[in-house]
Amino acid sequence: MLGRTCTFCAVDKEKNMTEYSRLKTSRSAAIRATLDYPVIDTDVHTNDFTPAFEDYIAKYGGVKLVDELRKTEASRLNSKSNGKDWYQQTPEERQYNRTIRSPWWARVTKNTLDLATYTLPGLLYERQAEQGSDYSVLFPNNVLAPAGASAENRQALQRAVNHYHADIYRKYSDRLTPVAGIPLTTPQEGIEELEFAVKTLGLKVINITGGVKRPIKAIADKYPADKYPEIAKYASYIDFYGLDSEYDYDPFWAKVVELGVPVTTHYGSQGWTGRSSISNYMNNHIGHFADGSEAFAKALFFGGVTKRFPQLRVAMLEGGADWGARVYIHLVDRFLKRNIKALQNYNPALTNADELFEIFERYGAEVTQGHSLDKDELTKTVLGASFSRHSRAPIGSELDDFAAAGIETIEDIRDRWVNSFFFGSESDDRTIATAFNDKANPLGVKINAIYSSDVGHWDVPDLTSPLAESWDLVQEGVISEADFKSYVFANPYKFYTQANPDFFKGTAIESKVGNTEFKQVDKSLVVA
Repeated sequence: MLGRTCTFCAVDKEKNMTEYSRLKTSRSAAIRATLDYPVIDTDVHTNDFTPAFEDYIAKYGGVKLVDELRKTEASRLNSKSNGKDWYQQTPEERQYNRTIRSPWWARVTKNTLDLATYTLPGLLYERQAEQGSDYSVLFPNNVLAPAGASAENRQALQRAVNHYHADIYRKYSDRLTPVAGIPLTTPQEGIEELEFAVKTLGLKVINITGGVKRPIKAIADKYPADKYPEIAKYASYIDFYGLDSEYDYDPFWAKVVELGVPVTTHYGSQGWTGRSSISNYMNNHIGHFADGSEAFAKALFFGGVTKRFPQLRVAMLEGGADWGARVYIHLVDRFLKRNIKALQNYNPALTNADELFEIFERYGAEVTQGHSLDKDELTKTVLGASFSRHSRAPIGSELDDFAAAGIETIEDIRDRWVNSFFFGSESDDRTIATAFNDKANPLGVKINAIYSSDVGHWDVPDLTSPLAESWDLVQEGVISEADFKSYVFANPYKFYTQANPDFFKGTAIESKVGNTEFKQVDKSLVVA
């Protein structure tokens, strides 16, 4: 017995020395040691250990759910034509079918310790200090796989996946929390899974797809999907849950606010126009998260979701923060030119036909020679047939693109864009400077950039590097020390606690934040 105990002592001593050695060589750990505030990582990706994961799913809902999981995983990131994937096709077949080059070699493999870390919850927990993080929000790579499942199995599979992640990470909840995947094919589906994830499983953050693909009804009615699957594959549009949605998603957003849940999405656009190369993954990848997230965020904004639910907090991850600033600037610019009053500058009815005729009489003889036009004919000609055809007098809300969003001042844009949205920016992304450029951003604001290391994906070959890479931006003068603090702590803290003031209760963050407070939004406030 004594010998056995000593053996364990030796093992523990060796383990502790190894941990100390790794900490000592971690640049991120060294930087964290100099900070007087905690670091919150909003985006860490983990892998599920497939045998245990599938066993859990099978016990939860039977073999049929495992089969459904395998089916949806096989098709999720793998474009096929005529039953053959990209690698099975010849270059000629790829050209003929326009088979998109899907992501490849997307996980870290050479760094064996990191590869194991993403799969083993206990090891990830142990290495938080090496990463320089005090708290991490986890996105298991399978968390939204059920979104591609059949209608009869989608909710059951999603519930099983969420339950598995809640169970395996529960003991590490002081420093790690996994997101719950929420399917949103319909609002009711989303509400049911949201309530189960929060009330039964105790999960605190949700992850949604930024849109759901739906058939174009006029084409689907003529060419039913069961008879014309190839037509159905392309004759679709994306519903972003806000502007022009087929469903009223307000009951879902209301439930999100009621339960105090921050919303996240990694919504990409690979395969969209301009991102459909049949040979080059990087062509399809660069900027695709920003484009997909932009479409989603604008639909919420222009659909009036952020007006009706000012308490809603949404983070769009992996796309950087610069696009958030760009869209905010363009919203203001366009509102100033196309608000309800300024639109009169473009009202065809306000064209002064008499003055136009006089100007043409004085300066237009060379151009109008041989053409005899009266005032009305001249006006129609100058405006152009295309202009007249596409500018028939709008009525009611058709006249104001900002009406549903309730925008009357640029301050309204700030409140419904800047306050509502948070933008996940990876550690080496130098474009983050745009988010913090309060000289360029209208009303002197800074966009809510949040630290999203993206640990677990190919752009992070060493999990001990991201925080250090972010600090490099300070040393290089890209962002200030104050901006760095906002990025790795204040903005993430604000995102989670404005949705749920008790978000960090009982975690490693709770004792480290002191009197940090951000303005809380009244959850009873819903603007009609």
